[in-house]
Amino acid sequence: MLILLSNDDGIYADGLIAMYQALAESADVRVVAPATAQSGGSHAITIRHPVLWKTVQVGDIFQGTSVEGTPADCVKLAIHSLLPRKPDLVVAGINAGLNSGVHVLYSGTVAAAIQGAIQGCPAIAVSMELYRDMDFPAAARIARCLIDRIVQESLHPGQVFSINIPEIRPGWPKGVRVASQSVQAMVERVEERADPNGRRYYWLAGDFKDISNEPGGNEAPPDQQTDRQALSEGYVTVTPLQFNLTDQNLLGEMQGWSWPDVS
Repeated sequence: MLILLSNDDGIYADGLIAMYQALAESADVRVVAPATAQSGGSHAITIRHPVLWKTVQVGDIFQGTSVEGTPADCVKLAIHSLLPRKPDLVVAGINAGLNSGVHVLYSGTVAAAIQGAIQGCPAIAVSMELYRDMDFPAAARIARCLIDRIVQESLHPGQVFSINIPEIRPGWPKGVRVASQSVQAMVERVEERADPNGRRYYWLAGDFKDISNEPGGNEAPPDQQTDRQALSEGYVTVTPLQFNLTDQNLLGEMQGWSWPDVS
């Protein structure tokens, strides 16, 4: 199996190295990743200047391609120009930080996976809760186990899966739950500050509301939990995603509307 591995934390990130080592045990893994961190870049692509790349050696672990571009750039470049053929699977991660809830819309990690799906490959994004002394090798072993299961059960062009792994600590993770993406809005904070010269600027920040505000609150049964709820209880979550953003229900309703003649 030929696997394209990318991320948004950069080609030297510990999470990517751990994921490579886990996948390379049984697959041909090619790494094409950003030269620098691109966290929060979502699905941006480079269109106003050239996309530069070079071959780099990452320790004594692998030789990969470092791209001066976004995660989506990396996947586009890899599939169309750098790999010997279209990969059987695109994997993005391991990201340092969860990509649950609406964070999937901001995530460069998820964008790399979705770009692979747009190009006709099945794809999997892997993210891990941010905490001190993150155990990426342990997370990579968990992710590899789940990736193997997904490959065994369902691996079709255009499919996208998002794996989120909670903090690894005694008793955690408790298991795996298939969960929907939370759509709860973040509590936004816009802080006005001043630099040493007195110039005003804004710092954008925010966090999620307590999970008790999710549908069903803290009492939601396991099969109805969102990713954020399951993660808060110590479970690894697997969420199928799609890049077709069409609201099919509203589409059908709108087709019955009477529209003005604009000809």
